[in-house]
Amino acid sequence: MKKITFPSLRRTNTAPSWVILFIDLFIVSISITLVMILRLNFKIPADLNRYQMAAIFGTILGVRLILFLSFKTHTALLRYTGTKDVTRIFLVNLLGSIIISAINLICYLISNAFVVPFSIVILEFIVSTFMIIFYRLFTKIIYFEYINSPKQKKDVVIYGAGELGFTTKKSIYQDISNKYNVIGFIDDDPKKIGKKIDNLCIYSFKDLAKLLETKSIAHVIIAIKDFPQSKSNQITEMCLEYKTKVLVVPPVDRWINGQLSFKQIKKIKIEDFLEREPIKLDSTIIRKDLLNKTILITGAAGSIGSEIVLQIMKYDFKQIILIDNAESPMFFLELSLSDSYQRKNYISYIGDICDKAFMENIFAKYKPDIVYHAAAYKHVPIMEKNPIQSVKINVLGTKIIADLSVKYSVNKFIMVSTDKAVNPTNVMGVTKRIAEIYVQSLGKKYQNCKFITTRFGNVLGSNGSIIPILKKQIEEGGPITITHPEVTRYFMTIGEACQLVLHAGAMSNGSEIYIFDMGKSIKILDLAKKMVLLSGLELGRDIQIVFTGLRPGEKLYEELLNNNENTIITKHKKIKIAKVIEYDFDVINEHINRLIDMLYTENDFAVVKQMKLIVPEFKSQNSIYMTLDNDGYDET
Repeated sequence: MKKITFPSLRRTNTAPSWVILFIDLFIVSISITLVMILRLNFKIPADLNRYQMAAIFGTILGVRLILFLSFKTHTALLRYTGTKDVTRIFLVNLLGSIIISAINLICYLISNAFVVPFSIVILEFIVSTFMIIFYRLFTKIIYFEYINSPKQKKDVVIYGAGELGFTTKKSIYQDISNKYNVIGFIDDDPKKIGKKIDNLCIYSFKDLAKLLETKSIAHVIIAIKDFPQSKSNQITEMCLEYKTKVLVVPPVDRWINGQLSFKQIKKIKIEDFLEREPIKLDSTIIRKDLLNKTILITGAAGSIGSEIVLQIMKYDFKQIILIDNAESPMFFLELSLSDSYQRKNYISYIGDICDKAFMENIFAKYKPDIVYHAAAYKHVPIMEKNPIQSVKINVLGTKIIADLSVKYSVNKFIMVSTDKAVNPTNVMGVTKRIAEIYVQSLGKKYQNCKFITTRFGNVLGSNGSIIPILKKQIEEGGPITITHPEVTRYFMTIGEACQLVLHAGAMSNGSEIYIFDMGKSIKILDLAKKMVLLSGLELGRDIQIVFTGLRPGEKLYEELLNNNENTIITKHKKIKIAKVIEYDFDVINEHINRLIDMLYTENDFAVVKQMKLIVPEFKSQNSIYMTLDNDGYDET
């Protein structure tokens, strides 16, 4: 005889649907029996009508069976019984009792007798509904607390005692590999503090430090929509002291099929930690500025350029022309655009902005209304070794694009610059400053085209930025290399920077240099320490920090204005106009042409010396070109 097995029950710890249906009907039978004993006052009369009892059992069980099968109440997984399951059972049982009552009335009209006494109908509904719901919830508790519970759970606290916080708690306990135990909620609402949710206390923010100190809390989960970044930073700082990790619940629109899964709750990243409160921009003026415009973007596949492209894609432009000389990044940009913006009108070219004939063909063919010039070499140590290439791209390339913008009557030319152009100490910074000077003076002479420059500091997540480098070093076990213990930098997210670029371009009257509010300058050493702690490592034990000394041309501190510049406020509090020194176009053009002619001499020192003449505040640091700062310049 073949042995009968139940593989689904043994392998998955899940009871088959027919077993659940049988249990439900058995509970209904028990309920009927209890109700009848109660109705008979716990005494069995001698003249008990067995046919009437069979009719009662048959009617109730028959109706319940038909409805259980129709509404499939037995197909739900017991371990995940929730509010919807409980509501469905209640409504199905209520419908069954209504149908039984209707059968009663029909029988009364025919035979002047009830099949099931109404007292039994009411009591059976109450008892069977309670018992079915109770056994489901009891099974759920047994499964998660004992059967599927790890030997030692880690304690977590949820910050936010609202609907999102409760949903987060539910998702933790519903996770099949749950290893966590929620010990309480924290909230800033005084009306909630001291009360309970699911028998868990709601604490105030002031209690968090004590909880971290007295209990071994693995995670603090932030479950509040639009939580202030400053408060998030404050919580993270506090948790880092106790080696507690901070997790963040993603926005509702990122939930899978509208349901929150515990696996979607992510660790807070250093980028989140550095972000400031979201900048509120007036998208109306940007939309109006870009409406039905042909837009050309250089360096379109780079970190800044590609983000500008994605930001512009939200608006109703006429056409975008994308220019970059990097093949693979352009391929991936096109791939992302083809997936998300199939109906948008864009065209891409692989080309060098220093190829004047190529660029002139582009301008002549498309006649752009707006140019965003993001193409540039930006890495300080590399450019310090290659000043000729730095001048070629950052100065000559900018000059070609700016001159063509005047020739082909472009309305606006927006150049992406850098804080390293302020009081430059390196080749990269001074080439960007010369490019700034040229486009500003060109704009003063040819006012048919508005020339706008935007300055900002380090961009989080951009290619070659400090964050990815530190992450890689931490993942590899170190050491973490920092040039100097006192070096500081400004940081801004890519999205934030590009939004401000678009906004500045839209509000400009021409020939301005816009600087952005970068917040507070951050010490790189402190940044590295926080990243180590966020990684769950201990500095000095798991990983080391090594100071390598400032690189050629590197500053300790970045600046947004030089000593002779002031700012003018604008309508947007995050954007200011730098009141810069003005240059005569003819004089500066002559100096820059001489600089460009020197590119073919292959004489790095001569090229750098010419740049020091154009930008007198350019003083080299930690560089072989420091010797030029004490020499006079011979124009012959």
